Amino acid sequence: MKTVYIINSEVMGRGDDELGATIMNAFWKKLWANPNKPEAILFYNTGVKLLTREGGQLEAIHALHQAGVDMIACGTCVDKLGIRHQVAEGRISGMEEMVHHMTEADKVVTI
Repeated sequence: MKTVYIINSEVMGRGDDELGATIMNAFWKKLWANPNKPEAILFYNTGVKLLTREGGQLEAIHALHQAGVDMIACGTCVDKLGIRHQVAEGRISGMEEMVHHMTEADKVVTI
């Protein structure tokens, strides 16, 4: 089954951002350890910040990428946030490719 995850923020949930960062960290570690990995993870809006060194999740994201998970950042988002040169993991693409991944997936999970 082809699964795609969507990450649309650098924190998980709404409300307390410190708590959201803590549980996002736990999410990456548990996903890294899980044998069932998604085919791709799509990052948009402020979620693209997680692909930078400053994002704080690069170790687990790098390990997932090395395990074959395609990490795709929204080009419009990294440009709007001014972080294109800071993206340290994955690759930058456009919404056309992201939509393709979503429509071809058997399951799409938004985090």
